[in-house]
Amino acid sequence: MRAALAAAGYNTPTPIQARTIEVVLAGRDVIGTAQTGTGKTAAFLVPLVERLRANGAGGAALILSPTRELAEQTHRWAERLGCGLRSALVVGGVAFSPQTRALRNRPAIIVATPGRLVDHLERGTLALGHVRIFVLDEADRMLDMGFKPQLDRIVRQLPPPAARQTLLFSATMAPELTKLVSTHARDPVRIDVGRPAAVAQRVAHDVYLVEAAHKTPLLLSLAEQSQGTMLVFARTKHRTDRIARSLGNAGHAVQRLHADRSQSQRREALDGFRGGRYRILIATDIAARGIDVAGIQRVINYDLPHTVEDYIHRVGRTARAGATGHASSFAAPEERAQLHAIERHLGRPLPRQANGAVQTSATGVPTRAKEKSDAQGTFATPLRPGALGNRARHRRTRAGRGLVDDRGRLPRAIA
Repeated sequence: MRAALAAAGYNTPTPIQARTIEVVLAGRDVIGTAQTGTGKTAAFLVPLVERLRANGAGGAALILSPTRELAEQTHRWAERLGCGLRSALVVGGVAFSPQTRALRNRPAIIVATPGRLVDHLERGTLALGHVRIFVLDEADRMLDMGFKPQLDRIVRQLPPPAARQTLLFSATMAPELTKLVSTHARDPVRIDVGRPAAVAQRVAHDVYLVEAAHKTPLLLSLAEQSQGTMLVFARTKHRTDRIARSLGNAGHAVQRLHADRSQSQRREALDGFRGGRYRILIATDIAARGIDVAGIQRVINYDLPHTVEDYIHRVGRTARAGATGHASSFAAPEERAQLHAIERHLGRPLPRQANGAVQTSATGVPTRAKEKSDAQGTFATPLRPGALGNRARHRRTRAGRGLVDDRGRLPRAIA
């Protein structure tokens, strides 16, 4: 295990790892909470692997994740830290046959999403009676996404709590989880690292007060000004597609990630973002906890999330593993309630960045954030034309990059 940890770049355990690993090795059930990006995955994988190796072939571990992206991320770490233990990835959006073949080989570690795992249970291609370690990763998100019926179905197939070890890890501890814990865990040790539902310390936050119709031009302006990687969160799949199209038409290397995309498309988008092929990724909240990409310089909330917890997980995609990051939010007048909830949670107002932001009105009239008094701040209003530069130059630039055809349309891989 020491060699695997060294190869993975682990030198010093994070606080959640230091407090968790010995407890899990001792066989205790654990409820762990810590800020996003603090190493929760290794906190359960390292002792889990050690316990499975000590037991030889006498059992398996089941790790449930709320999204395919998070499951794939966890599976990659299981392969890196597994010390030769066989593992299987069981997620939707791909064919059953390869997963069935992997499960027939009796893997020691199964990483799965709830929906596809239930599908395998119904098909009779998987039984859970040999599971000795059960991990719920991002359990609060599973409940938010409506997976409670699937969780109940899965737990009924597991050995009873007295015959298994249960580990529940999350960045937040919602009230609904208390009942889940009391039902599925046995005298768990509670490990809290940092203030519950806290945002990473190294994130700089700000907000742009902007009319809804001006959000896309503002995003285009920020994308032009910024050179680093950007992760943009939008509320709907349709809006994600529209934003990606606008950025692609402006010459930016962009991809999108949402539930209507196939698993291969989602994997290509993440791999391309991680590898630098795409500088900007537009995503819905379904992917917020599954994006583990080093060095994301800026997270932008194109739409403010409905809950503070979702804000925490969105901005947690930057400033990971001790790095610094920047989180910007676009707040339209109708989003004041969400903005105030975020500020109350943070305990301070977010710095306003409306003044000086170059934007364009819905009719294409360039603007520069000119103060328009409002009880909550200032919003951008149109100014004179000509502030955004030559459109023909932008078209030549993006055509030269191969991002659009001669009519300015996105290629099939992006559109």
